[in-house]
Amino acid sequence: MKAKVLVTGMAGLLGSNFTRYLLSEGYDVVGIDDFSGGYKENLVDGVKCVNINLADLEAVDKFFAEEKLDYVYHFAAYAAEGLSPFIRKYNYTNNLICSANLITSSINHNVKKFIFTSSMATYGRENTPPFTEDMQPKPIDPYGVAKYAVEMDLKLAKEQFGLDYTIIRPHNIVGKYQNIWDRYRNVIGIWIRKSMHNEPLTIFGDGLQTRAFSDVKYYYKPFEQVMFDYGGEIFNLGADKERTILEAAQLVQKCAANFGFHPEIVHFEPRHEAKFAFCNHDKAKKLLGFHDGTNLEQTINEMFEWALTQPDHPVKNMTYETEKKIYSFWR
Repeated sequence: MKAKVLVTGMAGLLGSNFTRYLLSEGYDVVGIDDFSGGYKENLVDGVKCVNINLADLEAVDKFFAEEKLDYVYHFAAYAAEGLSPFIRKYNYTNNLICSANLITSSINHNVKKFIFTSSMATYGRENTPPFTEDMQPKPIDPYGVAKYAVEMDLKLAKEQFGLDYTIIRPHNIVGKYQNIWDRYRNVIGIWIRKSMHNEPLTIFGDGLQTRAFSDVKYYYKPFEQVMFDYGGEIFNLGADKERTILEAAQLVQKCAANFGFHPEIVHFEPRHEAKFAFCNHDKAKKLLGFHDGTNLEQTINEMFEWALTQPDHPVKNMTYETEKKIYSFWR
């Protein structure tokens, strides 16, 4: 058996898929998930996954003491970028405080390396895409602020305590085991769920926002490689091909028709977001051998096939901390 690896957010998209990869490569894998955004049916039978609220430092530290971990992959997050201004406390608790607790326990228990999934949201909209890792982060929402704060905290933890780390900034990941029952995040997943319920596909604004959607399967090898190399480095990971949100919705329409669904597309008012957001991946290609082979139409079809086999979970509704200027589609 190779090293012992913790995967937080094990029941989510990245966590459940990467866990399967790590197991296939012979690693000893354990997980933490509070199942607020992931589902137990996404877990691998026989793999230990503990329900711990990462905001509870005492519980987290006890888990680290018992498990004697070598590496930490921190995937757990509430990645609702557009919603984050309306749930500031929830956002900072889940995306900053929980991360700080994991970093503290990693320091306390001599973890060899902490791999953190940050976000393209750190770049904001003052930077011009394609974003490169040397750009100064300028987030425009609390979600991006939280992710950047964790990046800075990891840098300090390495300088003061010697905790090694690598930061990955993935973006617009899609694939099996994605949460499609959250109305605030994972737009491809939201559209798949809406298609299956004969609901229209909703677009915020004119739909000319550009994003680059990437299949999760192309993340596994680079994620494994940074376990051992490139301490203190930041890498963008994702697809090179950007497309408009409208084009993505039309592709979901096309795939939905393969399964007998024919949703229409409707437009709502625009929201506070970066209009154009996609990344350059040259650094990951050069140093990690990263290659993105996403065939988005094929991936969406695979997601439909998977979604049709799943229990129909209730759609998640959040309690807003402020409703001032909240968008009509979230009221």
